[in-house]
Amino acid sequence: MKKTNILLTGILLLPFTFASAQTKWAFVKDKIVSPWAEKVDPKAPLPEYPRPQLVRSNNWKNLNGLWSYAITPKSDNAPSKYDGSILVPYAVESALSGVGKTVGKDSVLWYKTTISIPSTIKGKDVLLHFGAVDWQTEVFVNGKSAGKHEGGFDPFSFNITSLLKGGAKQEITVRVWDPTDDGPQPRGKQVKKPEGIWYTPVTGIWQTVWIEGVQKSYIASTKQTPDIDAHTLTLNADVANAQAGDNIKVEVLDGKTVVAQQQFNAKETTVIKLKNEKLWSTTSPFLYDLHITLVRNNKVIDDVKSYFAMRKISMGPDANGIQRMLLNDKFVFQYGPLDQGWWPDGLYTPPTEEAMLYDIDELKKMGFNMIRKHIKVEPARYYNYCDKMGMLLWQDMPSGDLGNGWENRPGILDHGSDKDRTPESEGYYRKEWAKIMADLHNFPCIVVWTPFNEAWGQFKTVEITEWTMKNDPSRLVNSASGGNFYTTGHIVDLHNYPHPAMPRPDVFGKNQILVLGEFGGLGLPVEGHTWQVKNNWGYQNFKNADEMFKRYSTFTDRLAELIPLGLSAAVYTQTTDVEGEINGFITYDRKVIKMPTDKLLEIHKKLYNPALVK
Repeated sequence: MKKTNILLTGILLLPFTFASAQTKWAFVKDKIVSPWAEKVDPKAPLPEYPRPQLVRSNNWKNLNGLWSYAITPKSDNAPSKYDGSILVPYAVESALSGVGKTVGKDSVLWYKTTISIPSTIKGKDVLLHFGAVDWQTEVFVNGKSAGKHEGGFDPFSFNITSLLKGGAKQEITVRVWDPTDDGPQPRGKQVKKPEGIWYTPVTGIWQTVWIEGVQKSYIASTKQTPDIDAHTLTLNADVANAQAGDNIKVEVLDGKTVVAQQQFNAKETTVIKLKNEKLWSTTSPFLYDLHITLVRNNKVIDDVKSYFAMRKISMGPDANGIQRMLLNDKFVFQYGPLDQGWWPDGLYTPPTEEAMLYDIDELKKMGFNMIRKHIKVEPARYYNYCDKMGMLLWQDMPSGDLGNGWENRPGILDHGSDKDRTPESEGYYRKEWAKIMADLHNFPCIVVWTPFNEAWGQFKTVEITEWTMKNDPSRLVNSASGGNFYTTGHIVDLHNYPHPAMPRPDVFGKNQILVLGEFGGLGLPVEGHTWQVKNNWGYQNFKNADEMFKRYSTFTDRLAELIPLGLSAAVYTQTTDVEGEINGFITYDRKVIKMPTDKLLEIHKKLYNPALVK
């Protein structure tokens, strides 16, 4: 995203204050907050089961809540005294954390809590899970290291069984270092000095922390890939501590009816044949349930639930030979917003589940069928809800290590210069991108992987794109959305502000899908609902909603003209205002929808008219 115009407006709001049974917990910033902030329970924030694609629901405990925290010099050992309480899983810089402090590259953030192991878990191996921690993490249990992790957007876990001590109480300590934009690691839009399109740092735990009891041998993960042409689901399971002769039994369910089942060696991959399968689409998002068990000597050792969808994303030529983006072998124009996934009170973390789902629901009501998740990864429950709602997702890799040249002109896309990353920087990128793709593979809503955005840290473009395509042949790959163009990947992607445009069909359309990866950015500040008093901006600014809607409707008219010429998809900037940006459909605090939802739905309907493409 590029920054251009400036608009001045805004207001500061007084902080909210809440109390728990143990300690006073309060917002510490004079910023706007969402309506759900008042619903946050400091004794049980975000209590929902965090892993909907691998459910083992009886033997787990959510560890979110008030922990102790301290910020110390990077060279110091664990503190003997802590600074106060922090509400996990909200980043230390956020209002909902109750802290609202920055950390920076010269300091580290420490967490400490004491937990008890539930009786349902005793006698089992205990896994300690973190949904996401930004960035470099070391976890200690009862003073001993359980393990280290680098990556701000991917879940990780440690088997802490050997570190547990006798008695009910166990101490967990977490050390986090995050250099934000002073380091080469993937970090999205975080910067130490937020302004314009760059936002507040996010340091530390920002997704759910939980423990789980498992057997010595257990199903650690599964990989599920549908093929609607072959009428099959390919499935394999990663079994921890598998033994010779272990089997995996799979049941495929349509509601409560078993429609297919298979048993196979736990170390192998199976292909399950389906008959008269129901396809998943934006208008009919049907999901099959999976019941997966680990069987040893005819005895069930582990038992998990999952789900999948039969859907296909592909490319193919239309009657004019222009490549089109196809869903289940049919052209469906994909239209949705750029979605940053930021919150005024929780930053990366939505205040509640209800808040997180609100954004998706409102976009669906507005008539969008796609979201481009912009250089951020969401909690698993976000993708799960998109699966249920039939909302298509384009998933960006969070950018980092910026600084290379960029050329991107309307209609013609030129080479700039790939960045010469260090081996360390490249290693961070490859490790986290591979992990993100693996973690999100089973969510059918995701139809496009985007390794780079606007040449931000773009490097080895052809190699990275082909590596991504090989990693997941079941999805489309958009090598660099609006970035430096190379003839690689399935998609050629133009960014153009504010009005719609498209890559030239005569130059690119025979070999790649043509998309408008970003456009729009119409700005409208709403008094009392802006993050800051001044320096708010949009690509083109308006004084009222009527003027904004009138201009926006000319954009959708133009999109309807471009679709027959070869345009397969478009992404409007953006879902909500974010910090200094006031170019959202919805204000940052989610309290005002700027243009009428019913009017948006009406003008969007024409974009999905099959008659636009022969």
